[in-house]
Amino acid sequence: MKASRIAILLWTALIAVLLVVEIAEITHLFTLPVQSAIANPLALVIALVFTTLVALVGAIFIGIYVSHRILSPTGFTPFEEEMLRMRADLSEVKRDLATLRDRTDPTSTTGSRPPEQQP
Repeated sequence: MKASRIAILLWTALIAVLLVVEIAEITHLFTLPVQSAIANPLALVIALVFTTLVALVGAIFIGIYVSHRILSPTGFTPFEEEMLRMRADLSEVKRDLATLRDRTDPTSTTGSRPPEQQP
């Protein structure tokens, strides 16, 4: 199994566990009353430490994901490829125009029309 599939499975399991905990909180399955949580400083400290650890782990994973996306060579998007093709086409048109200008009037540097012929 690839590492990305394992990571996806772990994230899915973590989200499922958090969803179960959230549903248990909403249904008051194992929620402490607010008075006992405030009265017991140990419960408050444990809750704060747990929340901080979960936030740090989440921030680390998000940082790893973002840095991986930034540093991994992914190539160009279709829009960027089209812009590069348009740039190449434009430089080709400029080159052809310069060649045409040089054929008609080699002394002209302004790009104006060729001098009129005298009969």
